[in-house]
Amino acid sequence: MLAALSAVLPVFALIFAGWLVRRLGALGPQANSELSRFVVYLALPALLFDITANADWADLWRPGFVAAFGLGSALTFGFTLALRLRTRPLADAAIDGLNAGYANTGFIGFPLALAAVGREALAPTLIATILTACVLFALAIVLIESGLHAEAGRRRTAAKVGAALLRNPLLIAPVLGALFPLVGLAIPAPLEAFVRLIGAAASPCALVAVGLFLADRRAGRRADLGSAALLVGLKLAAQPAVTWALATRVFALSPPLTHLAVLLAALPTGTGPFMLAELYRREADTTSLAVLASTIASVATITGYLALTG
Repeated sequence: MLAALSAVLPVFALIFAGWLVRRLGALGPQANSELSRFVVYLALPALLFDITANADWADLWRPGFVAAFGLGSALTFGFTLALRLRTRPLADAAIDGLNAGYANTGFIGFPLALAAVGREALAPTLIATILTACVLFALAIVLIESGLHAEAGRRRTAAKVGAALLRNPLLIAPVLGALFPLVGLAIPAPLEAFVRLIGAAASPCALVAVGLFLADRRAGRRADLGSAALLVGLKLAAQPAVTWALATRVFALSPPLTHLAVLLAALPTGTGPFMLAELYRREADTTSLAVLASTIASVATITGYLALTG
């Protein structure tokens, strides 16, 4: 248990530090937005570029891991979507599905995987980030747009999603990085030093940004406590359980890859669902509460999982 705590506590301590400096007023109301932009548009893309540019393709080509983690996310998303469609419109049900299946791999996944597993976890974490922040996110956008514009907007929806993906730095950066090993070129030393300096800031800044978000985004009176509890339970329990079943019973992953897939699936809800709720002007209080509650609860669930697996 102490070993698990020693891996988890520094990660969540940085989240708490971000929360604390915001609540004390040391950082202003724009701090979360600006620091998150730095992470998404500069620091994290630099880290992803560095990983793919220096990776062996054997590290990245892991179809079993892709299938186990990707299907685990998709099944959790799909189940939640079907469940919530009974009482909510398609756009809102899609955001709820994202709350249950959108693991915070980009902001929390990299530092936690590095602390708990080591550098060999970076390439699979990159794969999980692309599956979550690009594939699952794009699917949610398609469903939201479809729900809001029905049949008339299919072509426009496809064009909008495609354009959003082409502008996504979390997709562009690893693709550019992969070009170097593909064509057999070495990264110029100044470029490598540049991306490593910025990429080193990705993990601590991302964790502080999560804390700033949690300090700012307190759920209001309209938050549905029962719905938030359901979404948190699906995120922290159902998704890792489904991922474990797929990894062990269907795809027969090695124990290290199974461990990493489950660990990443057990991460709390990322801020992506809240961003979509705000963008499309949907009710965001329940989403905000789900992000907050899952992040706090994941301290115990992830520590317990690491202690259980040794």
